[in-house]
Amino acid sequence: MTQTPFKQFLFGGDYNPEQWPKEIWAEDMQILTDVHMNEATINVFSWAQLQPSEETYDFSTLDAIVETLTRANFDIVLATSTAALPAWLVTRYPEVTRTDYEGRHARFGGRHNACPSSPIFRFYGAKLAGKLAERYGHLKNVVCWHISNEYGGYCYCDNCAAAFRVWLRQKYGTLNALNNAWYTHFWSHTFYDWSEIVPPNALSDGINHDHNVVLSGMGIDWRRFQSEALLQNLKDEKAAIRQYDPDTPITTNMMGTFKDLDYFQWAKELDIVSWDSYPAYNTPHSEVAMRHDLMRGLKGGQPFMLMEQTPSQQNWQAYNATKRPGQMRALSFQAIAHGADTIQYFQLRQGRGGTEKFHSAVISHADHDETRIIRETRALGSELAKVGPQLMNGRIQAKVGLIFDWDNYWSLEYSSGPSVSLTYVDQIKRYYAAFYRQNTAVDLIPTNLSADQLARYDVVLAPVLIMVKPGVSDAIHQYVANGGTFVTTYMSGINDEHDNVIMGGYPGPFRDLCGLWAEEIDALPPHTAVPVQFGDTETGGSIVANVSHLEGAETIATYGGADYYANTPAVTVNTYGTGQAYYVGTVLDTAGMDVLVDRLIQDKHLDHFTTPADVELTTRHYPDYALHFLINNGNQTETVDTSRFAGMPTLIGDGPVQATTELAPYGLIVIQETK
Repeated sequence: MTQTPFKQFLFGGDYNPEQWPKEIWAEDMQILTDVHMNEATINVFSWAQLQPSEETYDFSTLDAIVETLTRANFDIVLATSTAALPAWLVTRYPEVTRTDYEGRHARFGGRHNACPSSPIFRFYGAKLAGKLAERYGHLKNVVCWHISNEYGGYCYCDNCAAAFRVWLRQKYGTLNALNNAWYTHFWSHTFYDWSEIVPPNALSDGINHDHNVVLSGMGIDWRRFQSEALLQNLKDEKAAIRQYDPDTPITTNMMGTFKDLDYFQWAKELDIVSWDSYPAYNTPHSEVAMRHDLMRGLKGGQPFMLMEQTPSQQNWQAYNATKRPGQMRALSFQAIAHGADTIQYFQLRQGRGGTEKFHSAVISHADHDETRIIRETRALGSELAKVGPQLMNGRIQAKVGLIFDWDNYWSLEYSSGPSVSLTYVDQIKRYYAAFYRQNTAVDLIPTNLSADQLARYDVVLAPVLIMVKPGVSDAIHQYVANGGTFVTTYMSGINDEHDNVIMGGYPGPFRDLCGLWAEEIDALPPHTAVPVQFGDTETGGSIVANVSHLEGAETIATYGGADYYANTPAVTVNTYGTGQAYYVGTVLDTAGMDVLVDRLIQDKHLDHFTTPADVELTTRHYPDYALHFLINNGNQTETVDTSRFAGMPTLIGDGPVQATTELAPYGLIVIQETK
């Protein structure tokens, strides 16, 4: 089991003392030490200060910041500052900025504004990272390198177009192979020279602001290329750091289900995954948990860093509600329960200017050391100081694997039909939420696991697996034949890796596995449902409804109503080898999902636990003990039947567990079970 690389539980966050007079820094250290913080992430957006001109570097302010934090015994997560370009670089070398989807070349401004294919940007970005590593990489309290910040966004400039053509030649070898892969006979798109290929933007093959493209195979390859081009920027800086510092862990902060980048590929280049969690006031608890589990899944279940969350309110959402008393603590422990081994915030001191000046911080505009946020931070910091080491390095032992794949994300949402309401993350969330309601652990997994790797799961789910890449069908067939249970849905098994339809009826390569074929996919109008009958239980379906024919499968739910496919299969199960494959033909409502998931839990004897809707139970396992995190994510007091844990000690709580436990709004207990 890979251990978290940190010697202590990091509690801190983004700190920007360069925005303040030095006399403020000592006050900050006193306040942050008082609330038990032990870490600061610095230098995230300081390129212009570190390098005021092409020929000049000035590390004096950063030296002073590092010295201040070192005297205060703070660990440092040191960023490379390359997420925002300095003005001199853009003025002297205009090619370093991006060209947007509309074909407009950017001038200086904003952030995440660098063209990933610009040789000038790649040179100066890596050079700065190397200078930082040379200067600070030997320091014992520099515990992690933070490359750039929240990578994202695409560029459509001539440099990217040229690099894309090189990437395509390496991938396909010949134009004939590319034309076949992209189905270029459509709309007279055949290419006879590599130079004819241009990025799919608003001036070429993009449709509806990149929500679709004329050739979806081209669009998906463009997304693959841009994800890899940005990843190359990270690899450039990583290589520069490693010239001077071979050991300190390297990360970059991710953003959950962010669409633009294939995070499973990115995670291979990171020593530890980190991410930024910013739920809105109305984000379902299950969705927050799912994002944590996805980040944990990127490196096969390894613990991750919660690099950013807000102490109270964001400033960039439509409605920036404050966190209610206790909610910050509950969200922090929810992250820990799902695999976080750090709790960090953006930000430690609230800025006076700029677009994030209303984003909350530990030290607010009130500039007072006894605000509500300070008191709650101090209480949380006190808990983490006492039990932090016991929280670290635990693993989730999930028996349910839920496939999440960026190629499928892109393929489904490039699909011109059947319904604009069919979006990838929403479909994944529905299946995750159904298991979350039962407090059954779920791993988010990639598509490229072997049958042996899939065998660790009793149930593998692949909602809307529209693109079936080479090897995936074979692995799933072998997994089911060996006794596994597989669940897939409408819009699965339709396309190959080039986004071309696999002929022979849906679900393509899963047809024999699922024991049926679907001839049509009906798209239901908004706010329209089709009845779905599970025995005596009537539920509903929406968005789409497959019209299917059995080829050996057993029907477990049928469509109701008066449409032409009434009384035909809506949900089926097929025996294959010693396992089973389920096929779900419509987007089940909550009741229908609960019926299906309850059947899976009972059939496979999956661990589950009944709690009120706002309460979750999540378990992390350690060599000698397990920690059960029982968290009330809601604003009402809840009573939970905890007789299963009666008599066990609490790591956080008021002594041994009773037969029933009352949790205050956003309250929690952490139960310790000795193995």
